This record gives sequence, C-alpha cells and structure tokens, in this order.
Amino acid sequence: MIMPSRLLRLSLGVSVCVAAATSAAAQAIAPETAASSATDAGGQQQDPAPTASFEQWLADFRQRALAAGIEATTLDNAFAGVTPDPSVQALDQQQPEFTRYLWEYLDARVTPSAIQEGQQLLISQHALFQKLRQQYGVDPGILTAIWSMESGYGKQIGDFYVIRSLATLAHEGRRTTYGNTQLLAALQILQTEKSIDRSQLVGSWAGAMGQTQFIPSTYRDYAVDEDGDQKRDVWNSNADALGSAANYLKQSNWTSAVPWGQEVHLSAGFDYAQADLTIKKTVAEWQRLGVAPRKPIAPALAQQQASVLLPTGYRGPAFLVFDNFRSILRYNNSTAYALAVGLLADGYAGEAGVEQPWPKDDPPLNSTAQITELQQRLTDKGFDVGVVDGVLGTRTRQGIRAFQRSQQLPQDGYASTSLLARLRAT
Repeated sequence: MIMPSRLLRLSLGVSVCVAAATSAAAQAIAPETAASSATDAGGQQQDPAPTASFEQWLADFRQRALAAGIEATTLDNAFAGVTPDPSVQALDQQQPEFTRYLWEYLDARVTPSAIQEGQQLLISQHALFQKLRQQYGVDPGILTAIWSMESGYGKQIGDFYVIRSLATLAHEGRRTTYGNTQLLAALQILQTEKSIDRSQLVGSWAGAMGQTQFIPSTYRDYAVDEDGDQKRDVWNSNADALGSAANYLKQSNWTSAVPWGQEVHLSAGFDYAQADLTIKKTVAEWQRLGVAPRKPIAPALAQQQASVLLPTGYRGPAFLVFDNFRSILRYNNSTAYALAVGLLADGYAGEAGVEQPWPKDDPPLNSTAQITELQQRLTDKGFDVGVVDGVLGTRTRQGIRAFQRSQQLPQDGYASTSLLARLRAT
C-alpha cells in the first residue's frame, strides 16, 4: 500500500499521472493506507536533512522507544549490527521525472497472465475465499486482485530487513515522520509477536511486509491469525495474509454484496462538473442525469450511493464507483491502483476490459514541472488553485474547472496536454 504519486516500487508506489486524481474525500476516510502508507511516505512533505550522525540519531531514538514501552532487550536484538542501508537511501531519492500514463499502468498490471493465474487461485483456494467472504463480507475477486497487485500472488514480498530500512528512512531526513512511526510499530511487533524474530521481519525497502504488503502499524492493528496456528504470518500463510487484507477492508467500511463499480456511458448532456469522487448520488439519480451502465445494475443497488469518475477526462472511459472503491483507496490511496484492482476482479469473472478508448492523443500532464506551470498559469489568470506545488489536488481541479467554464469547455477538471497549451495561448 503506497504513496500514490511517488515511485517506491511499482506495487507499492503507484507512479502514474492520474495518482493525484485521488480525491480529498478518499483521503478523509483514509488517514493511513494499509501498505501504501509505507508508500505514503513518498507523498509526504519532505523533512529537513539529518543533522546528527546515525549513531547519535539511534541513541536518541532508543530513549524515545524506551519511553514508549519498548524493552531494552528488544532494542538490543533489533539493532544489533544495524547500519544505514545505502540501497534504501538510493531508492528513496529516486523520483521519476515523468510518470506513467494510466492506460500504460493498467496494461502492465491487468494482464491476461495475471488474470489467468488469479482464476486458478480462486479455484485452488476456493474454500479459503468462501470462508473469508462469510467472515468479512469481502468479494474473493477483490482479495485476489490485491494479492496480485501487492506481491504477484505472494511471490514478491521483498527481502529488506524492515528495522534497517525504517531506521535508514527515519534518520536520513526525507521521511523521518514516517520512518520513526513505522519503526516504533515494527519494534512493537518484535516485542509482542513471540512467533516472529528479526530474521522474519523482511519486506520492501519502504518497510511494507508480507504477501499483502502491510506496513508495520497496519500489521499491528489489522493482521489476523486466520489459520489458527497462533501466528499472524502474512509472509508464509496465504490464509493469514488474505484474512488480514479482508479484515482491513472490512474495517475500511467494505459493504458486502456491493460492487466496486463499473464502466458507464455518459449522455451528451451530462454535466461533467459532477464527475468527482467528492460528489455522491444514488444510482437512480445518476441514471436520471444521463449515466448509462455498460452492464445491468441490480435493482437492489438503485439507492446505493455512488460517484462518477473520469480519470482521463470526458473523452476517456467513465466509471460509476461505489463506496467499496473508497475502501480500496484506503488500502492504497491511488485511483490507478483501485481501478486496477477492480478491473482485475472483473477479469477473473470473465468480463471484458475497458470499452471506451483512452485519449492517447491528449494525455494528462505527467511531470511536476508541467503541473507547476499549469498551476502558475491558472493563478496568473485569477483562478484559485491553492498552493502552486506541482501536485494535482482538489483545489487545482477546481481551478481547472473554473477556467474550462470561462472557455466554454467541458468542465471535467482534466489536466491535459491540450489544456496547458490553451493556457499558454490565452
């Protein structure tokens, strides 16, 4: 679970140019994502550069950990021989100049081979998935898709010593808040989970662990012993890993028997300003406003709240997404990630992929420099975007819509190449 707009690693940090389309509403329900929070480190404001040596930092951290209830023996064991990890420092400092387009990301993650493997696992693990459905109410396809996205169905869990990685991040200055918080949680795991020793505490370079890539605080609070062996083993036990993911989704307000969403068609007169995750209406209301589902929606869902999502503007695919989409966003606060999970789950069920073509002739802005220029030009023309920071947030999309309205353009809030060209020309 990740930092949406930063590349930690593909399954952790979803580095795609639509990542910033994640709504303020989603962030409001997701103060911490499950794995991506590990990755959310990348989305945080950078902390000042370190002023103390690693040894000085460690001595100070030790005192804070002791005050927080971590025992001296736990600290001695965890930090024996630990030094800063240069590879973690290098990975943390790598930021791509340009990010992937959404369709490229989906093409790489929602593949025929991933769908086929997921279908096979849904059959071979049928009893487990049915147990989890009954216990947590989460659709097996969604759990399988998260399993695919996070670790390639358990095959890529990482081999970094989590204590060393988090200590490196906590000391180096860029991610001190995240590093310190998660390092303390990792120490709590070592102290309380007697079945886990330091050799087992491995994960991604950002500290996400196991087949479902839980950051330490998420493991501490949501991991479960699903197979009943007195261990919460998200590394080696499929049952524990998937049960923990199901528990996390349930605690993130997952609603049984409600889909994540589906692709829809919008009528010619649809008000694109309504296409935003912050705007909710019932399915029946959306249908009256010109939203036509690509496949029939069960009558029982007519009064369910949903939002219209246009991740690449009015010319691209449109989706009607339910609150369960927001539960996936809490797992990883990236619109691209949540769409990939939903589309993978659909693929397991034999459904076709996205029907409406992507607007590849008018791609979204995909660099911080481009987005900063867009924000500055909007600001110079009197349109409020909030802080000019190179991040596509809610205020920037509102500013885009205001400019589009002034130009008599569809108000979809899409930060596209053509929009920047128009701003340069006016």
